[in-house]
Amino acid sequence: MSDTTTVEGIDADRVTAWFERHTDAVPPLSFELITGGHSNLTFRVADAGGVRWVLRRPPLGQVLATAHDMGREHRILSALGPTEVPVPPVVGFCDDPAVNGAPFYVMCYVDGTVVRDLSGAERLSPEQRRAAGLSLIDTLALIHAVDVDAVGLGDLGRKEGYIERQLKRWYGQFQQSKLREVPVVDEVYEHLLSAIPEQGPATIVHGDYRLDNCLLGPDGTVVAVLDWEICTLGDPLADLGLLQVYWADPGEPTHSGLPAATSAEGFPTKAELLERYAQRSGRDLSQIDFYVAFGYWKLACIIEGVYARYKGGAMGDRGDADAFDVFGEQVVALAEAARQAAGRAE
Repeated sequence: MSDTTTVEGIDADRVTAWFERHTDAVPPLSFELITGGHSNLTFRVADAGGVRWVLRRPPLGQVLATAHDMGREHRILSALGPTEVPVPPVVGFCDDPAVNGAPFYVMCYVDGTVVRDLSGAERLSPEQRRAAGLSLIDTLALIHAVDVDAVGLGDLGRKEGYIERQLKRWYGQFQQSKLREVPVVDEVYEHLLSAIPEQGPATIVHGDYRLDNCLLGPDGTVVAVLDWEICTLGDPLADLGLLQVYWADPGEPTHSGLPAATSAEGFPTKAELLERYAQRSGRDLSQIDFYVAFGYWKLACIIEGVYARYKGGAMGDRGDADAFDVFGEQVVALAEAARQAAGRAE
């Protein structure tokens, strides 16, 4: 049957049986955790013949039925498969928790490189880096060009009022998790809420579109977009604004304080990405600074939650809790960056 090595999150025998029913897999299978944590768990699966797949399942101990929805992710990838958007081909979905303790879905394994930091970027040539940046923005334009009704995703989420709902959602999260008063977060929230641009036709919004959520091929171009778990419908410029937040030009400081992968020679600048997106999408980017401000502010709210969990002991006994105060400082820095971007938007 399956590989006898115990892998937490995988019932090897039952999952192997599922693979035998739904694929041409040749047992025994081996399972290797690729990414874990609070997000969905991703495993590399290989059979005796060397064929590989990827299995995604919710985090261990997940109890919220609506969170980490495997069926939703499977639906999105299945709908995008026939489009020009590069996504991993979907193999199947299992909604029977008796098989593996929770629903899961399986994709074909796509060979590619994930660039997470400057050292990863430096393993690419300047030509590959430029190709990666341009392909990343071209792919974003393709995502936003998908006819959601034609591919069966027209009911994936509410099409109207995306930014307002997002502002209220993340501000609510911030209020619940904050450990102290951060007036700049409150001020930027009120400002953004009063200055929301008119939304055009709703598109797919990836929700976390950035370089390290894409697989790059040998020439640097995007061969697969990953991590669709918070994808919904809404204002496409929210994706573009957040990408600008994560992208750093050479010499530009980052919210983490670490050198950004995109600061390496060859990557297009943020201004070039905007120009390219405008050309590819035909959208008016005159109010992009609002969406950049929203991206910074949203990230501040998310990191406040991380800060609260770490200070509360979520990482176990790691010594002095004050060591996590760098996250609290990041929250303030991100909110200040949001305020500056919002000022440019006026």
